[in-house]
Amino acid sequence: MKRTLYLEKIHHYLKVHPICAILGARQVGKTTLARQFAAEYSKPAEFFDLENPIHLASLETPLLTLSNYNDRLVVIDEIQRKPELFPILRVLVDDPVKKYTFLILGSASRELIQQSSETLAGRIGYIELPPFTLIDVNDSSKLLIRGGFPRSYLAESEDDSFLWRENYITTFLERDLPSFGFDVPTARMHRFWMMLCFYHGQNFNAQEIAQSLMTSDKTVTKYLEILAGTFMIRILQPWFENIKKRQVKTPKIYFRDSGIFNTLSSIRSITHLAKTPKIGPLWEGFALEQIINMLQIRSGDCYFWSTSNEAELDLLIFKEGKRLGFEFKYSDSPKITKSMLIAWEDLKLDHLYIIFPGAFRFPLSEHITACGLDVFAGTL
Repeated sequence: MKRTLYLEKIHHYLKVHPICAILGARQVGKTTLARQFAAEYSKPAEFFDLENPIHLASLETPLLTLSNYNDRLVVIDEIQRKPELFPILRVLVDDPVKKYTFLILGSASRELIQQSSETLAGRIGYIELPPFTLIDVNDSSKLLIRGGFPRSYLAESEDDSFLWRENYITTFLERDLPSFGFDVPTARMHRFWMMLCFYHGQNFNAQEIAQSLMTSDKTVTKYLEILAGTFMIRILQPWFENIKKRQVKTPKIYFRDSGIFNTLSSIRSITHLAKTPKIGPLWEGFALEQIINMLQIRSGDCYFWSTSNEAELDLLIFKEGKRLGFEFKYSDSPKITKSMLIAWEDLKLDHLYIIFPGAFRFPLSEHITACGLDVFAGTL
């Protein structure tokens, strides 16, 4: 499947920077995207996969090896395995005579790959690649139950998809996290991840989870940061406005992939999901993730808003100088609420959208629109 939006973003970024980083979860399609880009790029490409022992050995002398490829696109996969390459890349791209172009792929966030931010400042552009979204596919029900990991979404059956996700979770816990340098007990992390299903779309309560796991608040916060840094969980921070009302300060958490949530919750089909009380919160988190990716909003520009008098807004984003608010309602008859009107007034929103599972769009007021998720996707 060709993800045109992200191919165009790589082209754009490499016009501005000599290095482009594609970051995203394991098995999300980074390597496939890089190969598609390389196939249509103006220069020949050279690939280094740092999980391949031969490629890893060839980069034991990275300056000598990489300096031979100034006339090529150099793709380095799983860059987080060898962060000491970043200073070498800086030396090469700063060469006043030779022109180097690098496309690097990583399965950890830029916060976890600190060296790239510090060493390559001004020389690198970051693209976050999510699993498939409604930008890529048009079956929202299938996407909701299977999630967007390519092998899960494209599996031949629901059983095959569920099995793939079960194995993905096991591999992630037993192999990937240790390979990223995280020394965490596999069983405890698995239990913690399952417990987060009950906090999806809610404020993160570190103390409550710590008591259940019989560990410290600090430890569960560390576990959350690991899952966020490996693109499993979204931590949505509260927005602070200079207003008189006291505001909620605890972040909310969301599963970034609904298929992973369903697997950890033992939900195997859309029929099964429809019979559980989790469908409302799951759909609302799913819709939030879709909107963020449809509008290509950076994680640092996404917030929720809530006050002590129970006025709240599910998602506040800043795009092209505008403040846009979103409420997500698993309902077939969305309506304006008092909370929305308070959010509209206090946050001085340019527009507020109520996103619901319907297939149509209609105005509720001059500045508030009810819009089906699939319809919103079709307007982009």
